[in-house]
Amino acid sequence: MMGVIRLWANENSIRRNLPSTALLAWDLNVVMGWTMIDSVRKSFLPLWFIVSAAVNGAEPLVLKESTVLDPAKTYGAIVIAASGITVDGAGAIIEGARDGDPKSFQGTGITLKGVEKVTLKNISARGWETGLRIEDAKGCVIEACNFSGNFHDPKFGWGEQGRRGGIVLENSHECTLRRNKANQVWDGCVLFNSDENKLEGNDFSHTSNTCLKLWNASRNVVEGNNLSYGIRIDPGEVHARDSTSVLIESGSNDNQLTKNDCSHGGDGIFVRVLNQWVSTGNVFTENDCSYANNNCVEAWSPRNTWIRNKANHGSYGFWLGASDQNVLIENEASYNGLKDGHHNSPHLPENGHAGIVFMFGPSSHTMLRGNRCVGNNGAGIAAIGDLESKGVKWRAFHWIIQQNTLEENRWGIFMQHTEEMLLADNHFKGNTESDVMQSGDVVALRELKGVPSTNSLPKVDIQGPQRVTVGQEVTWSGGEGPEIKYHWSLQSGSEDGGGIVRGEKATFAQTFKMPGFYRLALTVDDGRLADLAWRDVYVTEPIVEIGTEGNAADWSWADDQSKVKFTDDATHHLQGNSALLAQINPYSGVRVTLRCAFKQPVPLPENRTHLVFWIKTRNEGTPAWQDVNPPITLHGPGGKSAQLTPTGDFLSNLPYNEAREGWAYFSVPLAGNDRWKRSGDTISEIEKLDIGFDSWGAPPLWIWLDGLGLR
Repeated sequence: MMGVIRLWANENSIRRNLPSTALLAWDLNVVMGWTMIDSVRKSFLPLWFIVSAAVNGAEPLVLKESTVLDPAKTYGAIVIAASGITVDGAGAIIEGARDGDPKSFQGTGITLKGVEKVTLKNISARGWETGLRIEDAKGCVIEACNFSGNFHDPKFGWGEQGRRGGIVLENSHECTLRRNKANQVWDGCVLFNSDENKLEGNDFSHTSNTCLKLWNASRNVVEGNNLSYGIRIDPGEVHARDSTSVLIESGSNDNQLTKNDCSHGGDGIFVRVLNQWVSTGNVFTENDCSYANNNCVEAWSPRNTWIRNKANHGSYGFWLGASDQNVLIENEASYNGLKDGHHNSPHLPENGHAGIVFMFGPSSHTMLRGNRCVGNNGAGIAAIGDLESKGVKWRAFHWIIQQNTLEENRWGIFMQHTEEMLLADNHFKGNTESDVMQSGDVVALRELKGVPSTNSLPKVDIQGPQRVTVGQEVTWSGGEGPEIKYHWSLQSGSEDGGGIVRGEKATFAQTFKMPGFYRLALTVDDGRLADLAWRDVYVTEPIVEIGTEGNAADWSWADDQSKVKFTDDATHHLQGNSALLAQINPYSGVRVTLRCAFKQPVPLPENRTHLVFWIKTRNEGTPAWQDVNPPITLHGPGGKSAQLTPTGDFLSNLPYNEAREGWAYFSVPLAGNDRWKRSGDTISEIEKLDIGFDSWGAPPLWIWLDGLGLR
């Protein structure tokens, strides 16, 4: 709503330029408040665009039929307001500001809103806050257009400045962007809440923030684009202020990025997770991310695949923190961290860097095969668990490193705080300190000594349940094969999980004594090469649920500025037939308390010592949660109550990495302990239960609760 925000700030000057419909909307907005303007702009179709154009002193040209523009003319803002039409610019220019600082540019050059199957081609838009904005559109084609020279701020410091610059797609799907340009802008192209679009052959290079940004944008195809020089840095500056050629975040899943030039960025490709909303299932193939100031590839999300990419001559080739279940095949990660090149943030010993490093975040179930790591100042490949706790909180767990070329590094492979690592058929040459460096707490390392006769890999897939119950014996199978050896590992997700259970048969059986999250890992090998599989296992307990099994009507909330919709979710649940889903939208930004009023008071006998529940969240804001989460209040008869206050933010600091997208198990002692402080009255039964949540900003919040009960 940038147009309205500016309009509010400049009432006297802008009112004089608005037509009668806009004045009506303005007066209604003044009387009825901010929420009115959104409904008004939907009622008066041209109004929103007129307001945006009025900031620049002219009404837009509204096109409702196919049009060829006059290439000899310079146009003001254009709105395309009909579906199924073609607008051919024929080389015409849509011009906003003619001079001045690009960071002061305002308005939108060309707008498509609520239309389908529009074709826009051969046009340029410059001097605007955003050259082209596409909202609520479907199946549009943008071809051979130039959106360079719009909002641009290379001197801006750390942080974000909204989605602006070249092209912004919002809530738009199945569109094609082909052979367009957007240079010298803040963001070259932004896909926001936009799925199944195709970007091919565009030049979105030389930007001050990102060349391409995806937020909650899935199943898009990005192929053969110039996305280089996404960087904002001053001479002599060490870091590039999180500028990057490609930025992917917040639920951007199953995208395909192929054969793009992502070189010379702050980072090359950055899969960022600032709010625990991970981006998974993306496949990156044959992209060139070399010469990044920081990391050629930086990622913090699970289940992404990297094939034949180039990540050379950066500070690091691949930095993959908190990137469980990633697969790297036949990538180049060479000559990183060199003293005569980029060498920022040396985190390995003796100011070392790495071609491929997993560090400062868990990295379970990882496959590295056929990668080439040559001449790095540090490690070719580095697997490093939690340094602060010396591997107690987590180790790099369940890896296969095979058929990689590791030459002329300081260490070919560097391992510290690792468990269940397997090495096979790697080629070492000329590593100056060691081929395989075990730097402490390396547990259950195996190396296959057989020489592969072919490149045929053994294949494995785990068959068996993901959800089980305490006391239930379950069996998983890894399939059958000739000369196949099996190595099973079962690891609790909690720090005090009681060690690890192993097995070496084709099947693996287990009876669980405690509820919680467990990692099931399987490695198979034929003595020469290996494959791995894994399963996230949720163990629930037989318990009487007291508010999360068909109880949506019993819940309310305490925060007049927020609105909460409660439903029984039969799709996302762990126990029974449903979970409780609380959709908080709008959310005020202060602590919101969800309250369950029980139809019958819940007794608190002495043998019930813990309040237990599972929780799953989606928080679109950054940096997500704040203060302490989630505080709990138990209300008893006569106005008495007891508070159980967490000693930290347990939603920001989840008990295991997989809970970012899955479920986190909470067991809260009713008597309190060093993590949960008990205060208030002694009560014998619970009439109402409160659970509170507090987030930065005011994004919509999605909160699932399941298995709420007393143990």
